[in-house]
Amino acid sequence: MVGYARISTLEQEAGLAAQERDLQTAGCDKVFREQVSSVAKRPELERALDYVREGDTLVVTRLDRLARSVADLMGIVTRLEGKGVGLIIRSMGDQAVDTRTPTGELTLTMLGAVAAFERAMVLERQREGIAKAKAEKKYKGRKPTARAKADDVRRLKAEGVKPAEIARQLGIGRASVYRVLGEAG
Repeated sequence: MVGYARISTLEQEAGLAAQERDLQTAGCDKVFREQVSSVAKRPELERALDYVREGDTLVVTRLDRLARSVADLMGIVTRLEGKGVGLIIRSMGDQAVDTRTPTGELTLTMLGAVAAFERAMVLERQREGIAKAKAEKKYKGRKPTARAKADDVRRLKAEGVKPAEIARQLGIGRASVYRVLGEAG
């Protein structure tokens, strides 16, 4: 039994501890843990998927801790099946979903579809909220990026300011400064 625990933000630290506790209670000998958004690269998940061997079972506390979409979930499941590894998702009401059984496999596919639907609904409500805020002239948008500050980057460079100082003054990454300057050249 190999566990995987993930939180998105440092504010969820207690959630990580709870996941680790639940995974150890489930009998996981080894637990891979990370603090990273599900849409970012998840190096510990990759390590866990590389680590598991035929006959092992990967255990997670919740579906959303493992996959970001149905396609992502199915890719992970396919990868595990290819290695002869099962998957257990613990917090599914009274019973866990266990892909080592036909019922578990069906349930996982259905849950993945429901999760994808739920995410689409959240995004739709978000778009509606943004449209309403724009109509009311209350929408501020995203924090300005280096592209929005490109003129300032070029101006400061023309004044002889070094890239690291430009980044500090404008509150952007040094790589962003180089990217803007590279586009100008």
